[in-house]
Amino acid sequence: MSRNYRFHNPEAPYFVSFSVIEWIDVFTRNEYKDILIDSLHFCQKEKGLEIYAWCIMTNHVHLVFRSTKGIPPGQLLGSFKRHTSMTVVKAIRENDKESRKENLSNTFKRNGNKNANVKHNQFWR
Repeated sequence: MSRNYRFHNPEAPYFVSFSVIEWIDVFTRNEYKDILIDSLHFCQKEKGLEIYAWCIMTNHVHLVFRSTKGIPPGQLLGSFKRHTSMTVVKAIRENDKESRKENLSNTFKRNGNKNANVKHNQFWR
C-alpha cells in the first residue's frame, strides 16, 4: 500500500480512504463499482472482513472495517486493493465501450513505471 496505515490493534475497527492514481474518475461506470462491491463481499465471506460503512466515490473509496479472522488489517486491506486494482484494470482494457481505455491504461502504466514497488500498473494512489 502506498499510504502508511498504522493498525495498532488488530481487532479494532478502522477508517481508511484510498484513491485512484491521479484522482481519475474510474467509478463513474457501474461495472467498475460492481467489481469493488463483489470484492468486498468476497472478503466478508472468506477473509473475515467486517464492514461498518463504505462509500464509493467517483475516484476514491471510504471504508470502516475490522478484521475478524486473525488476518492483520493491513494484510486484509492490501489483498483487497491488489485484487481490485488488477481486476478493474483488466475490465477497463476488455471493455469495448470504454472510450477512455487508452488514456487510462497509459496513466496506470506510467505511474507503475515510476514506482519501484509496482510491477506493472499502478491503480491505487
